[in-house]
Order: sequence, then C-alpha cells, then structure tokens
Amino acid sequence: MKKTLRFAAIASSIAASAVLLAATPAAAQALGSQGASLADQVVAVVNNDVITGRELDERVGLIARRLQQQKAPVPPMDQLRAQVLNQMVLERIQVQKAKDDGITVDDAAVQTTLQRLAQANNMTLDQYRARLEAEGVPWSVFKSDARTELTLSKLREREVDSKITVSDAEVASYIASQRGPNASQQQDLHFEHIFLKALTNASETDIEAAQKKADALLKQALGGANFERLAKENSEADDAKKGGDLGYKSPDALPPDVVDAAAKLRPGQVNPTLIRVPDGFEIVRLVDRRASQGTSAAAPKIVQTHVRHILLRVGEGKSEGQARQQLADIRNQIEAGGDFAKFARTYSQDGSASQGGDLGWISPGETVPEFERAMNNLQDGQISQPIRTEYGYHLIQVIGRRDAQGSVQQQMDIARQAIGQRKAEQAYADWLRELRDSSYVQYKLGGLDQQSGAN
Repeated sequence: MKKTLRFAAIASSIAASAVLLAATPAAAQALGSQGASLADQVVAVVNNDVITGRELDERVGLIARRLQQQKAPVPPMDQLRAQVLNQMVLERIQVQKAKDDGITVDDAAVQTTLQRLAQANNMTLDQYRARLEAEGVPWSVFKSDARTELTLSKLREREVDSKITVSDAEVASYIASQRGPNASQQQDLHFEHIFLKALTNASETDIEAAQKKADALLKQALGGANFERLAKENSEADDAKKGGDLGYKSPDALPPDVVDAAAKLRPGQVNPTLIRVPDGFEIVRLVDRRASQGTSAAAPKIVQTHVRHILLRVGEGKSEGQARQQLADIRNQIEAGGDFAKFARTYSQDGSASQGGDLGWISPGETVPEFERAMNNLQDGQISQPIRTEYGYHLIQVIGRRDAQGSVQQQMDIARQAIGQRKAEQAYADWLRELRDSSYVQYKLGGLDQQSGAN
C-alpha cells in the first residue's frame, strides 16, 4: 500500500483505541478480584504524575480482550501487567514532554481528524459518533485519544523527524550498495532468512526478548543446524512455510545491510551477525549468486511492481478475526473464478477501491515493510493470504513487474526517502530511551518495585 501522510497511522491508532474501549467492561472482569483490590493504588510514579491500578487494569483488560479475539495466547497476568505498565510509562513521559514544550493541538485540528475518520468510514461525523457511542465508546474519550495521538505526532516531528538529514554521500553509498560492488556485472542474490518482529518503537523489553531469541537462533544456524527447519519453526515472515526462501532477487529489492552482507559471504554461509531492519531482526544465509540480465552501470534500473489489493480495516466495526476470515472467503471466491477488481470495488476500504484496488506501479521503499515483503514473495497473478499492516488486513495480487530506467533524480529521491525513514526510526528509538533515562520513574507494582531515571 502506498504510504500516505502521518494521518494514516494516527487514524489507525485512534480507531484501534475505539474498538478496544468498547470491550473494556468484559475485559476488565477477566482480571478478577486482584485487579479490583489494586484499583486505587499507585502502581507507578512518573515525574510529577502517577499511574493508578485502575488505569492499568483498564489498559490490561483491553489488551487481554484483543488477544483473545485474535485467538492469540495471553501471557501470564503478572507478565502482561508489567509489559503494559512499561508502555504506559513511556506514553505518559511523552505527554509530559509535549506539555513542557508547549505543544498543543487546537480544536480545529482535532475536528478535521475526526471528520477524515468519518469520511474514511463513508459516514457523516454525526453517524460516526452515533456508531461509536452505540459500541460503548464515549465521544469525549475518543476525542481525547485523537488529541493525544496528534500531540505525540507533533512532538516526534519536532524532536526527531525534523532533525533527520540525509547527505548526498549517503545517497550515493545507498545506490552503490544496491547496484553491488561491480555495477556492470551486477548479480542477483539468492537468500534464505529468518525474521523476528521487533518494531523500533516497541518496548525495550519486547526488543530485548526478540533479540535474545534471534541470537539463540543465529548461534544454532552458525553451529550447523538445518536453516530451512529453523526458519519454518521460528520465522515470523510470510515465507516461513517455504523455509524462509527468498529466491533470486536483485540488490534493489533487498535491504542495504543484507546486500552488504552478501559481499562477505560464500554460498552456503550464514551471516555471522544479526541484521537490524526497521521492523525486526534478520538472520540471513546466502544460497547462491547469478549474473543479472540487462543491468547497466550508467543507469541502474529499479524493479517496479504493478499491484492491486483489497483492504479491510480493523477497529471500524470489524474485529481482527472477522477481517481475516472475510478476506479468506473473498480470496477463495476469487481463486474460484471471481473478479478481483469487482471485489475490491465492493469491499476495499481505501481510495483505490474505485480503481478496482489498483495501486499502479510501485517502486522499492514506497510501501510499508509488511506489504512490500508479501508483495515481493508473490509470482505474477498470485494472490496473497490476508496480510496485516498498520492499516488493516490486505489481499495482495501482483499483476506484473518491470525494470524501470528512471531518472537519476528519481533514483536519488527514492534512496533519500528510504535512508531518511530508517534513520528516523532509529533516532526515535534512541530519543525515547534518552527521554526515559532522564525521567524519574518509580514502579510500585509487585515485581517492579524500583526507581530509575533522573533524581
């Protein structure tokens, strides 16, 4: 799916909050009497503010209910409470920082966001409000969530995104890495990989857990374990069932760090270190190389993909399970001879619906990682299984691929965008860590009774 303005992520977050809020009463009951007894206790002190047991119980209840809806395992309650509390602390620190910096969001901006959310659901604002309230989401709470998301977005823009710079030297290095050390003799690379998800804005605990698991798997792979078996049993990528086999790809279609690793590997070797990508950790094994056809040192080509999709959003009257099942049913009907474009016009919930879901020709880096990874693993005409991204669930079909010559400026623009996005994600993670370290935080929840940060 082509990237849109930051509004898309904000809208997705607010919409997700709405469906979770609707589930609060039932989910909170699942916490039992222990949660009720802690309701009015302070579970964390964050600078000059506190988080109460009641606030924590409500958030934990929402997440527990969502995991149950997804039929995903729910962690032990004490572990889940600790993880959620860490997330709440990070959120509270950012809200405080925004307030200290004088960052505000006026009513007009909130109203505009709410109107765009209503339009995305093909409703008037009054209809949208009525639907939310019918689902048990107070309009005042929904507006407050919208204001918070917009505020944190402005904070990140000021503190991180606006300070990211990409030099011409970095752009040149990026393009060179994609073309390989000998552009006139560019080679396609055949990799197998194991992917473990860990977004850069995830909690430190989640990132450390993913890295620990990845390190253990890397050690096994380097020790001679069957790489295909490790991928099938552990990889979180869509190609896990194929043993993580990426097939032959041009360097343009691979992350720069993976291309760099290939220069140091012989066929059959596993890269000795983990590769950090924006959405997780990669373990890669070079299977083989082969000469590319039709490459040119003077004008490196971009592999573009003509793709269409059907998008169902989650949190807009549709649960995770319902969206997945509906797309699975649609996929079966298309495979049985149904018209993809007709289904897209009828069901897809984005601007491409009127074009039968056609997103046109997409260059590397123009889509969110989960979408691009799934798209790159499809053959022409093939339809994916339901794929989850920040926007919802997608069915993706590749119509065709082409080598686009493109101008030098186009190549540089794409490279600059990819580098800037990667640097921004890393900078945001570093900034969050520094902000957390400079804040006074004292946990009072059992098992986390400690303090850290500024004195």
